[in-house]
Amino acid sequence: MEYVHFIINFIGEWYWVPLLFLYVGVISTLIIENGNPTKTLSWVLVIVFLPVIGIILYYLFGQKFSKVKRIKKVNDGQAIRLKKEWERLEPYMEKDIEDIRQKIGDLSQVFTFLKNERLSSPTLGNKVELLINGEHKFLGFMKALREARHSIHIEYYIYELDTIGLEILTLLEEKAAEGVYVRLMVDSIGSPELVKYMQKQKDSRIDFKPFMPVTFTSLANSNYRNHRKIAIFDGDIGYIGGINISDRYINKPTDFNKVYWRDTSVRVEGAAVNMLQISFWNSWNLADGKPFLLSEGYLQNIRKEMKVGDAAVSFVSSDPGSVGPYNMEAILIALGEADTKIQLVTPYYVPTDELATALKIAAASGIEVELMLPKESDSYIVQHASLSFVKPLLERGVKVYFYTKGFIHAKTINIDGKISFVGTVNLDTRSFYINYEIAAVISDPKMCRELEDQFEIDKADCELMTLKEWKRRKTWKRTIDSVCRLLAPLL
Repeated sequence: MEYVHFIINFIGEWYWVPLLFLYVGVISTLIIENGNPTKTLSWVLVIVFLPVIGIILYYLFGQKFSKVKRIKKVNDGQAIRLKKEWERLEPYMEKDIEDIRQKIGDLSQVFTFLKNERLSSPTLGNKVELLINGEHKFLGFMKALREARHSIHIEYYIYELDTIGLEILTLLEEKAAEGVYVRLMVDSIGSPELVKYMQKQKDSRIDFKPFMPVTFTSLANSNYRNHRKIAIFDGDIGYIGGINISDRYINKPTDFNKVYWRDTSVRVEGAAVNMLQISFWNSWNLADGKPFLLSEGYLQNIRKEMKVGDAAVSFVSSDPGSVGPYNMEAILIALGEADTKIQLVTPYYVPTDELATALKIAAASGIEVELMLPKESDSYIVQHASLSFVKPLLERGVKVYFYTKGFIHAKTINIDGKISFVGTVNLDTRSFYINYEIAAVISDPKMCRELEDQFEIDKADCELMTLKEWKRRKTWKRTIDSVCRLLAPLL
């Protein structure tokens, strides 16, 4: 008994020693990682001022565990497998980029960047269709699903078992029964109901794979989520954008009490769909899905005479194992080459220093810069953090609009009416560095005009924030903004 009391007293008196070693070890690891200094300092403050809790939060959400090393290893393996084909296509890609340069000038540097980083080859002669909101997207989506004859590949962050979700699931089962190869991959945290449902369906013909399941032993990896929303039908038709599979994205006239959901996606036909198919293939392999060969009818055999439209299209994807924040870098290249107008729409604006600086410089140099954000966000902390970043933009002449009709979830950028980005990428640190994201980079005058027209339509449902009005906001609100901003590097 005395021995037990001795141990208890010893622990009570000297518990701080192992705790000190733990703190020193964690903080040393943070510093040695040579990450973003602001983010590193933020984590150090959390760990120091939230004893024990800070360590737990860092373990769950801050540290780059072995999962990231595996992601990098898989990325390297995929690159090696595609290397020979990429080298074979190099001369053709250079010619395509020259054709793009003749039309949009230095903005073509975005396509060059994507080629040099081997993210996506430039493709010409594509047909693109701008899809506004779920009610527009799902009409064509369901038609393409019903008409698929070879393969259906779906990769989504959120897939809900509501009306549209169950309707699609039923069709997927029917197509699989017909002999169509159906592969469905969803994020484990974004679509928990579907994951549980599919795990119980022992007789399902759908090849289903949850992306990076999170268990108690892998909580640390819950940070790295697959935020992509893409679908490919027969390797001929592709969908990409911000619209998940959920009823909330469909605005029915009879839904009087429903929040209006404003979002954007794109339908793509042509050679570019091959790049989208390869992106799905990469994700499927990372998720340890049953292997398949792209050469088994999943890629189009593209010939020059197979032109279906006038759009040049590439894709920029990024993940926690990427060599760099490719989506952010592609955006920065485009912003740096802008001449007259930049229009950005995002539900979450928690920018990196590089992005914020690029927007301020563009506006100060005489370019018309317009940013549209939701007035009411679905995240209290992100909403107030975003507001703290607005003032410096207003001081430099950026026009900031707050959408009031409902929740604007679109993620689009339109520059000079010459190049646009439509995808899953929010203008925040999480999208640039942590999540699996993808965006279509499109050069098509028609679609750029449609995006600009839609921006003007949405402005009718916005409030323009001025610097004078921002300063009129109550002090306590601005204080909350500033406090939430401190968490920005961790969001």
